[in-house]
Amino acid sequence: MNQLEVSTPQRTKEIIAKHKFSFKKSLGQNFLIDGHVLDQIVHAANLSKDKGALEIGPGIGALTQALAQQAGKVTAIEIDRRLIPILAEVFEDQDHVNIVQGDVLDINLRQLFTDQFSDYKKVSVVANLPYYVTTPILMKLLEEKLPLENIVVMIQKEVAQRMSAKPGGKEYGSLSVAVQYYCTTEIVCIVPGTAFIPQPNVDSAVIKLTVRDEPAVKVEDEAFFFRVVQSAFVQRRKTLINNLMMVAGKEKRPELTALLESIHIDPIRRGETLSLEEFATLSIALLAVDWFN
Repeated sequence: MNQLEVSTPQRTKEIIAKHKFSFKKSLGQNFLIDGHVLDQIVHAANLSKDKGALEIGPGIGALTQALAQQAGKVTAIEIDRRLIPILAEVFEDQDHVNIVQGDVLDINLRQLFTDQFSDYKKVSVVANLPYYVTTPILMKLLEEKLPLENIVVMIQKEVAQRMSAKPGGKEYGSLSVAVQYYCTTEIVCIVPGTAFIPQPNVDSAVIKLTVRDEPAVKVEDEAFFFRVVQSAFVQRRKTLINNLMMVAGKEKRPELTALLESIHIDPIRRGETLSLEEFATLSIALLAVDWFN
């Protein structure tokens, strides 16, 4: 069974019928049936036989097979036990493809990387992610500082736009800052619902996150940096100083005003206008005062 057979609408329907598989809406299952999109995903991942690929949510294995043609090893994590025998059948003759049953949010990824990819210096995450857990999965991958070269994922178009947004627009927020702190971003392509079975009600996008060797900005306390970022976006329509006062207290307005002015940030700006560099400067300044900790 080759990759083109699995990824076509006809072959997908045949496999689903053979195994009497029914889609679970609660798992956000949408199987990709567009070979052109598969090619774009795999090309963006920049794989080779000396690199590994981690897939999350392989479904019936269309993307998995495309990855297996390019990577030295593919490990796919599938939460749905009903799909394991299907995947086992598809990959029965491919020893370099390993299927792990489990929830990626519960799996010890550092241990998995040690077990699966110790022979590979570079590993990419390549996946068609369920919309409902996109952000938790991506933040786990980034916060655990895994030895990743890049992350190429299919996600909801609006979420991809938020991840790659620049300061000043309505799409720019705490997710933009968090992702761009760890990665550079590139939207590879927009994918219509017709590329899936069943069809989702929204468009998707393939986004490539190239993991930085070092974070985009230097901060003294990473957890505190993200806390400051979150504080700045608590209520988007409020000014930066009003949002920060929700943490520091209204009585600290004079001190907050003076602090912001000392680092050349206008107190009446909104959080969505601050660059990563400005957030880093702000977090360092706030870390130095005990009334914001």
